[in-house]
Amino acid sequence: MKQDQTEDIQQMRKFPIVAVLLPGAFLAILNQTLLAPAIPVLMDELHITENTAQWVMTIFMLVNGIMIPITAFLIETFTTRRLFLFAMTVFAVGTVICAISPNFGLLMVGRIIQAAGAGIMMPLMMTVFLLIFPIEKRGTAMGTVGLVIGFAPAIGPTLSGWLLEQYSWRVLFYIVLPLVLIDIVIAYFVMKNVTMRTFPKVDVLSIILSTFGFGGLLYGFSSAGNYGWSSVAVISSILIGVISLTIFIRRQFTLKQPILEFRVFKNKTFRITTVIGMIAFLGLIAAETILPIYMQNMAGYTPLDTGLVLMPGALLMGLMSPINGRIFDRFGARWLVIIGLTLLTVTSFLYTQLTASTSLTYLAVVFAVRMLGVSMVMMPATTAGLNQLPNRLIPHGTAMNNTMRQVAASIGTGILVTVMTSAALATGTEATVGDEIHGVNVSFYVATFLSLAGLVLAFFIKGTTPAEERAAMVDDQ
Repeated sequence: MKQDQTEDIQQMRKFPIVAVLLPGAFLAILNQTLLAPAIPVLMDELHITENTAQWVMTIFMLVNGIMIPITAFLIETFTTRRLFLFAMTVFAVGTVICAISPNFGLLMVGRIIQAAGAGIMMPLMMTVFLLIFPIEKRGTAMGTVGLVIGFAPAIGPTLSGWLLEQYSWRVLFYIVLPLVLIDIVIAYFVMKNVTMRTFPKVDVLSIILSTFGFGGLLYGFSSAGNYGWSSVAVISSILIGVISLTIFIRRQFTLKQPILEFRVFKNKTFRITTVIGMIAFLGLIAAETILPIYMQNMAGYTPLDTGLVLMPGALLMGLMSPINGRIFDRFGARWLVIIGLTLLTVTSFLYTQLTASTSLTYLAVVFAVRMLGVSMVMMPATTAGLNQLPNRLIPHGTAMNNTMRQVAASIGTGILVTVMTSAALATGTEATVGDEIHGVNVSFYVATFLSLAGLVLAFFIKGTTPAEERAAMVDDQ
């Protein structure tokens, strides 16, 4: 993108664009966590296991991850306005299907369609924000994105928990639908075109390979809890995933216009911050999936109790995200990320000590500190990595970052739920609550180890501020 075009974009009126993109992203993220307290309800009503029920969460994230690479192509092919309206319309169609679904199969179809629209939303919003804001203000702008990412999980589980005690789980989707339609109508009138269209060619084989790759890994790891690690279906699914992903990655380096630009990983800071973002997002989603199962199926709490436990942490994450954005603009990402991952590691360990009588206060306080840590990691790490890329690579950087984060959360959550069910001391009718809780504690031991690995990586992030990075870019030019 030329310098004068960049300046023109940064000078356009930002408020209408932000006012449309943020609610769209809010609704997309809301639907990612809205069903967390409903997992035990779905298990009971639809007669399915934990490993099957968690698919309503993980399939949403997986399809997000599959769609995000395609979004880099879509952003460079269609106008910003048209792509946003298309994404929100697809999301609305999926929401309708979920609302009227009479069984688990149709619910999954609706979730897949919802996720296809949501998968376009997040990278589109991040790309637009990074283009309309100059580098020295990106931390504050991305902090606003963090505000949305924080408040959506805050409202989602709490609203869901309250509604589930009074109505069917289908009402969750009927509430979201009118909000989606209102955003579509407003966007039709106020959304502006920001991104540049270069009309790249789409490689169908790459899309097929990425779908089989990510899908194979998720299905294999998620199904191990139901069928066992030695099952032919599990082993073959994981092998198909590994082989497909290997071919997919090798193919991207041979294409003139790759679906995912893996060359962005040549930048060390981007590489490190992407891995850290994957670990942080996994820590966020895994806790919001496992805790409701533990609280409602093992500790005897209600869906509303679950929502109330998750709410303070998610609110704290939302409130702190803009503040962390300003701190990032002034001091950079390094120490924010180090402190955040320390909190994430400590709280993961504290969740390895759960019992049948663990209090709501303990669960809520630990979760709140955990979300404070996540808020210090997610957007600062992401923005620090993307700031290292030239404008022409930002759509590819955001696509890669979001893809890796969603895939890590979906596959990682599948693995942790499988660890939870596999590590239970006993299963079936003879299993005690203590046997099942042992599995929950073991899954959080795994989460503790992952957070600790991220903390070690954080020390390799540069200690520069965005202003210093911009000055360095000018000197290089």
